[in-house]
Amino acid sequence: MTGSKYFKILLAVAVCIVAVALLVGRLNTPAAAVDFAKMERIGTVDERFESYNIEMVEVIGGRFWKPYSNSLTNNSKAPTHTKREGSAPTEIDPNLYQYRSPIDLSNPRLRKLAAALAPAYVRVSGTWANSVYFQDSDIAPHAPSGFSGVLTSKEWKGVVDFSQAVNAEIVTSVATSSGARDARGVWTSDQARKLFEYTKSVGGRIAASEFMNEPTFAVMGGAPKGYDAAAYSRDIGAFRTFLLRVGPDTLFLGPGSAGEGLGQPMGDGALKTEDLLRATGPVFDVFSYHLYAAVSQRCASVAESSQTTAAAALSKDWLSRPEKINAFYARLRDKFAPGKSIWITETADAACGGNPWASTFLDSFRYLVQHASLAQRGVKVIMHNTLAASDYALLDEKTFAPRPNYWAAWLWRRFMGTTVLNPGPPPSSNTYLYAHCLRDHPGGVALLVINADKYFHQNIILASDAERYTLTAKQLQDTAVQLNGSTLQLNSDGDLPQVSGEPIRAGRVSFAPASISFLTSANANNSSCQ
Repeated sequence: MTGSKYFKILLAVAVCIVAVALLVGRLNTPAAAVDFAKMERIGTVDERFESYNIEMVEVIGGRFWKPYSNSLTNNSKAPTHTKREGSAPTEIDPNLYQYRSPIDLSNPRLRKLAAALAPAYVRVSGTWANSVYFQDSDIAPHAPSGFSGVLTSKEWKGVVDFSQAVNAEIVTSVATSSGARDARGVWTSDQARKLFEYTKSVGGRIAASEFMNEPTFAVMGGAPKGYDAAAYSRDIGAFRTFLLRVGPDTLFLGPGSAGEGLGQPMGDGALKTEDLLRATGPVFDVFSYHLYAAVSQRCASVAESSQTTAAAALSKDWLSRPEKINAFYARLRDKFAPGKSIWITETADAACGGNPWASTFLDSFRYLVQHASLAQRGVKVIMHNTLAASDYALLDEKTFAPRPNYWAAWLWRRFMGTTVLNPGPPPSSNTYLYAHCLRDHPGGVALLVINADKYFHQNIILASDAERYTLTAKQLQDTAVQLNGSTLQLNSDGDLPQVSGEPIRAGRVSFAPASISFLTSANANNSSCQ
């Protein structure tokens, strides 16, 4: 027998052994028992739990995170005729940004897809909002001194019209840069008053507002040098007085901090949330924070210790980071604002526009684990960043075509109601089980089963029949996903597809490696869901 034939035989035997091992593993993997009827209520979320951001820079046009599909070393300039380019946040390499014209919020596809996630909140804020000048006319001049961009009344009217068309209530923040301050550096309400009054004049409503985007990085957002907790407390007092007078029905969110919770350094000039809360006292209606478990590859030079990789995207460490960050902020809430609801007003896989795989199926595991686990921990609202800009967007920014995270969000919105249930323990450490009452079906239950193991099937034993909706992809970093084996896509009219579940019988149910499944039981007769 020649060496090559001998090698081929050994290889074939090895393949058979692996196949048998995988089959045995599939059959012998421990199975968790699941009974839809007996799941107990453990909490609730807001009806607008699953929400999103449209950054202020998208509305006014300007320089936002450059997609990885474009060279990050080729600095895309704004058209030479524009007066709207503005400036990017300080201390960040300008080559990381790309100019974008204002987003068309009247686009039928954008509105149709946003409406499918309703009811929701749409947050129009971000670092750029800290230094935007509201021009209460349709004329767009150069930004006045102390501001870096201009928001026209026409553009804001577009936000109001969009919010009403898609059933997404507006959340925002106000200008806090030097242009919105007096000679002593004290915040003044002139700009905020114009924005709030104009919103009312066109029939709109600002449902909730933070004062400043990410006060932990206030100096990056345009606050005066030396800005500290005492100055923040003074400004918060002035904003609260303003809000009670001009927007008494607007929820006051805060502090809207970011960058803490994993024990990593925040950099020079950063402020601590605990110091801010100690200075302000319990002034906020809702406790808010931003959640980024890493910074993207774009910002490696800014925060090298806060990186992650695609290889780690299904790891226990990565998928548990949102809970660790939540634990940090929840302790601060309990200490300084006991009893207040928690909202996450900005989040994605990574800060600085997201990582290259944020637009692929690989990030859908994080997206759903984060939403489901934080719903269990009492978070009432989560606002994804963004709806349609850069790599972490739910929609492609050029075509508004749905990305994998959009499909995950859409299925969540179809099935997961506002009552959170306890599904019981998962069958393994790489499997995640979450349950809510089934939306629009009294007594019904929806179970989310996430198998983050890339190699082995996982099993549960159902006490009753159900319908199954399973998301998979041919490759984890694909931008196309399959639902029960068929690729999800808009139809020829741009409408969302009609989908139906696969009937499954009570008993042992297996879940493929690297898969996400929603199981629905409309007739579960769960007393917590009546």
